[in-house]
Amino acid sequence: MSEQGRIRIDLFTTLDGVAQAPGGPEEDTSGGFPYGGWQAPLFDETVGREVGRAIDEIDALLLGRRTYDIFAGYWPQHESGEDGEIGVKFGAVPKYVASRGEPDLSWRGSERVGDDLAAEIAAIRARHRLTAVIGSVDLVHTLLAHQLYDELCLWVYPVVLGQGKKVFPDGASPANLRLTSAPVVGESGAVLLRYAPVDLEPRTGSF
Repeated sequence: MSEQGRIRIDLFTTLDGVAQAPGGPEEDTSGGFPYGGWQAPLFDETVGREVGRAIDEIDALLLGRRTYDIFAGYWPQHESGEDGEIGVKFGAVPKYVASRGEPDLSWRGSERVGDDLAAEIAAIRARHRLTAVIGSVDLVHTLLAHQLYDELCLWVYPVVLGQGKKVFPDGASPANLRLTSAPVVGESGAVLLRYAPVDLEPRTGSF
C-alpha cells in the first residue's frame, strides 16, 4: 500500500458532458431533467467488464447524498444474482457520505464526512488504497474545482442531450488534465478516457 491512497472519480457522460441520471428515469429529475436512464440502452459487454474490474479495485466509496440514497435503497437487496458481486463489494467497503444534512446511514459501513472536505479527503487517503466517487455530480464539481482527486474516469457515450448537469458546467474552474492511458472503446461506441489533474493553469497562445 502506498503512503497516500488515491481518489478516483467514475462517471458516465454524454458527448456534451451531461452526467445527470444515466441509470434510470427517477435517479435525478432536478431541473426537470427528462432523460433519466439515457445510458441504459447503450450498455455493452466491454463497459460491463471494465466497470466490474474498476469496482473490484476499490476499498472504499465516497458518495454524494443523492447517489448514496439510491445505492442504499438498491444494493443491500442485490447481493446475489446477476449483480451480486457488485452488491457484496459495495456492502463490504466503507462508505463515506458527503451531505449537508443528516442522511440515513443504516447501510452497514456508512458514515457522514465532515464539512471540511479537504481534511476529510486527506483522512480517507490515509485509510484507503483506492476510494471511488461514483456518480455524485454535485460532489464531483467540488472535487474537481479544488483538485481533490487523483483520477477522472469518463465513459463518454455517443449521445447529445442538450441539457442536464455537466461534468464541467459553465463557470467551472480552469484546469489542465493529462490522459493517463489509451482509451477503451465499447461496442456501443462509448469511450473510456482516464485523466489525472495537472497542477498548472491553462495557457493560451496563437499559431
